[in-house]
Amino acid sequence: MKVSGWFSALAAICVIATGATNEAHAEANSRTVVVANVSPADIQQATRRATAEVGHLRRIWCVPFARAVSGVDIRGNASTWWGQAADRYPRGQVPIRGAVLNFRSSSAMPMGHVAVVSEVIDARTIKVVQANWTRNKITVDAVRDVSEANDWSQVRVEYNDDNFGRVNPAYGFIYRPATEVLASN
Repeated sequence: MKVSGWFSALAAICVIATGATNEAHAEANSRTVVVANVSPADIQQATRRATAEVGHLRRIWCVPFARAVSGVDIRGNASTWWGQAADRYPRGQVPIRGAVLNFRSSSAMPMGHVAVVSEVIDARTIKVVQANWTRNKITVDAVRDVSEANDWSQVRVEYNDDNFGRVNPAYGFIYRPATEVLASN
């Protein structure tokens, strides 16, 4: 698996820490960056806060919602987040609660899309909280990795009780460093 940005595309493995800690570690050779792995309660609280911030708007967009929930402070269309994150945030192919799943632009999503991981179900299934996947709604949906390499580069999003829609191209995950989470608390 790959974590880029701070690691200049070094090969890495992201290991979710076990126990009572709210951290995950992205390791590359002997270098480790601790990334945020927020609790389910933190995700719920952030979602409520973000919903209050953007819920009164005429149109709910994925970018300000994902920024408010995740704390990943990137601006602009979702399709630009991956490149903007390169020198600012760790990036990788392993889902961690609180990370931003960054969808690539496609004919169905010309501006891309961003969603926040709310739960890791298994190696190929997660739940995300997202805005505007369903027009002007904030939803919690399952997402399945359908890529051949199991690298989250191709995903399907649940749209109707275990029915999964089209294949969507994705970059991977943008992580918020745990040091930023500690500083903001």
